[in-house]
Amino acid sequence: MTVIPDIVAQHAEETAFLWLLRSNAVRQPHYALTDLAKLDDRVEAHLDGLRVAGEPGWDLCKEALGNEEAGEVFAASVMAFESGIDARIQAVLDAVTAKPELTNGMVSALGWLSFEQASPHIQRFLGSQVHLHRRIGLAGCAVHRADPGKILTQAVGSRNLPLRARASKAVGELGRKDLLNAVKDNLLAEDDQVRYWAAWSGALLGELAAIPILQRLVEHEGALREQACAIALRHMSIQQGQTWLKTLASAPNTLRLAVQAAGVMGDPANIPWLIHQMENPIVACVAGESFTLITGIDLAYDDLDTDKPDGFGAGPTENPENEDVEMDADEDLPWPDPRLIEKWWGIHRLEFTSGTRNLLGKPMAIDSLTETLKTGKQRQRRAAAIELAMRQPGRPLFNCSAPGFRQQALLKLKNG
Repeated sequence: MTVIPDIVAQHAEETAFLWLLRSNAVRQPHYALTDLAKLDDRVEAHLDGLRVAGEPGWDLCKEALGNEEAGEVFAASVMAFESGIDARIQAVLDAVTAKPELTNGMVSALGWLSFEQASPHIQRFLGSQVHLHRRIGLAGCAVHRADPGKILTQAVGSRNLPLRARASKAVGELGRKDLLNAVKDNLLAEDDQVRYWAAWSGALLGELAAIPILQRLVEHEGALREQACAIALRHMSIQQGQTWLKTLASAPNTLRLAVQAAGVMGDPANIPWLIHQMENPIVACVAGESFTLITGIDLAYDDLDTDKPDGFGAGPTENPENEDVEMDADEDLPWPDPRLIEKWWGIHRLEFTSGTRNLLGKPMAIDSLTETLKTGKQRQRRAAAIELAMRQPGRPLFNCSAPGFRQQALLKLKNG
């Protein structure tokens, strides 16, 4: 077989690029499961190209590890794990050991393989004395929702903080109610990651002591703030949530959280306030998203959106003197038209009951939440998965980031 280097190089580059695209897509507001599955099919097609190329395909993946990017680590990891060749696996391990933030690419590769393929590698990592290897093994089990047993029990109390944090998260993902007391011990940890993931898992498993921990995390600026706010609200009664929402709405630096909180709570009583917030360009799009979460109305499809105001930009600019390089978190959300939405609400408001938690226009219940897992967009699906886990403590959290073709099989949906 003749191998054309340029084509093989394209397969390696596209695998890495598309993995990066899909790692962002799993949290985007405009991706449905069918969209994710199509994207994952493209990733798999390029992986097939690398597999067919054989040794030259691996050589290109190994060379690309020098770029120190997670997408390249993903491509090389899939090739290495599938081959079972120790030298290849070690080459990827060397890359992630030098730069541990790249481990998500390796973990994602373990999640991409079937559990039967991944299991021998996961067991090897779990049996290692190297904390990073054990963390990769735990994460590999977690993404497959496979229980690692006593190793998880040990890791929850590890002195190695990254391992302890990952183990605390895995307790919630796997629904390990038997480890709730161990997780509660981590609620007072000094490390933010350990404390957050312990509180996150505690909330999933019904631990009330997790809520004030999450609320305190919300009070401080940080990457975990929005997640902490959402998981805390999902554990509160509507009355408690409404009281906290008012507190969040009273301060400019937590207004965005308050607007998101209205969507998380799902109470139609907050819709008039959300419509008012749509007049504020800083939170207009997220107010529209919260409106959709409550009512199920697609603003773009139902012609309730409008154009972005001239000159408004919440993300980075092309000005080299502007140090803001963060992407606009609302870039893929429609821009709501408050006048049209207010008119729609005036017609349809009697169809909704205040004091009832809704997701996409339906009261939250097992059947409707399961339907959202099948038909919703990624952020909506992730919300449904959390709500389902809270209603069924002890059951694993559905993994909305798993390969699309695997999710479709789990949900008994036809591929494509």
